[in-house]
Amino acid sequence: MTIFALVDCNNFYASCEKLFNPTLKDRPVVVLSNNDGCVVARSAEVKALGIAMGVPWFKIQQEAKRYGIVAFSSNYALYADMSNRVVEILSTFSPNIEVYSIDESFLDLSGFERVGYQAYGAEMRQRIADWLGLAVCVGIGPTKTLAKLANHCAKKRLAGAEGVCDFTTMTPGELLTLFERIEAGEIWGVGRKISAKLEAMGILTVRQLHDADAETLRKRFSVVLERTVRELRGVSCIDLEEVVPDNQQIMSSRSFGSLVYDLPKLEEAVSSYIARAAEKLRAQDALAGAVHVYIRTNIFKPEAPQYQPAMTVPLPEASADTRVLTRWALRVLRRIYRPGFGYHKAGITLLEIVPRGNQQLSLFVPTMVEASRNDTLMATLDAINGRYGRGALRLAAEGVTKTWQMRRGNLSPQYTTDWEGVARVAAI
Repeated sequence: MTIFALVDCNNFYASCEKLFNPTLKDRPVVVLSNNDGCVVARSAEVKALGIAMGVPWFKIQQEAKRYGIVAFSSNYALYADMSNRVVEILSTFSPNIEVYSIDESFLDLSGFERVGYQAYGAEMRQRIADWLGLAVCVGIGPTKTLAKLANHCAKKRLAGAEGVCDFTTMTPGELLTLFERIEAGEIWGVGRKISAKLEAMGILTVRQLHDADAETLRKRFSVVLERTVRELRGVSCIDLEEVVPDNQQIMSSRSFGSLVYDLPKLEEAVSSYIARAAEKLRAQDALAGAVHVYIRTNIFKPEAPQYQPAMTVPLPEASADTRVLTRWALRVLRRIYRPGFGYHKAGITLLEIVPRGNQQLSLFVPTMVEASRNDTLMATLDAINGRYGRGALRLAAEGVTKTWQMRRGNLSPQYTTDWEGVARVAAI
């Protein structure tokens, strides 16, 4: 029988910020979205103040001053690196692991029953705390849905759980009693819309959903909700995904720090987005057969002139060469650009992605020698940027100053990935 564990980092973004800044101990911390717009992460102290997730930062600045809330711009490089370190530690506990998100991972604990799942989960928690200084919660159950629910109980300290909740130690009766205390909306995959529809049917708690007729739910909703019900009953329907499937499309977009009117600045932005997407494309050893480009004015300011163009262009030959993809993307941008508008956002999507080995060659493909040189050049580009940091080597089209970039006025140092950001320690 397969046993799953879900390990979830507590208040991950905010915890990463606190980790490298001892002055933030016990202080309320929030992390803001792109352009420092909304609250996307909160420390426990902020949650205790009742500040909601997603609230615009400008709306709570008075509260922030009153309570001494410290705000940070999203430091993606720091969070990604710390996430990788957590996964490295977890991989020492199980050879089978699924990285579900930047702060969550599923583990297959099959074969570790002699150790004791509860004790094993506590050991994971302690090692991550000792080695990284991050707090995690562990939920354990015979299905992924139950492991996710057990993790919720571990966080909320339900059923006597303290950071680790193991459903395998509970009797069916004890589980059902616990399920009566949890709202159905807390279940993995049951969002607000489904929760509202379930409530209209009189299904308010996990216990009621557990007892509902699976076939009826399938007809009214989908096979996904039926699968959820069966997982709540201990029937494993969702396997561990150890190999992440390749992307069928790769998107890259950002809102600008201020409105952009000039075509050259838009070209810099689009070129930068293409470079990032092409890097991801090569990482999965694939090629793109089409490029989609869009630019947008600010739809949240209807009083301003509006223009939301987009265009997709098929490539003569599928490619992962940043230079080729950039050339076509800029052709599209120049076609759709209209002067006189203040553009708020731009984005690109690489489409018709195929594995490199499935490429259909044409009579007009470059010679094998030239194609090999291009591949070598792109591999060298990725290797240099992998060693010295993204953007260390880039196309001139991406620009230098990049005044259009999103606002990150409260960005902390990249403590673990940039020598300039390494924390300094002094003896006094």
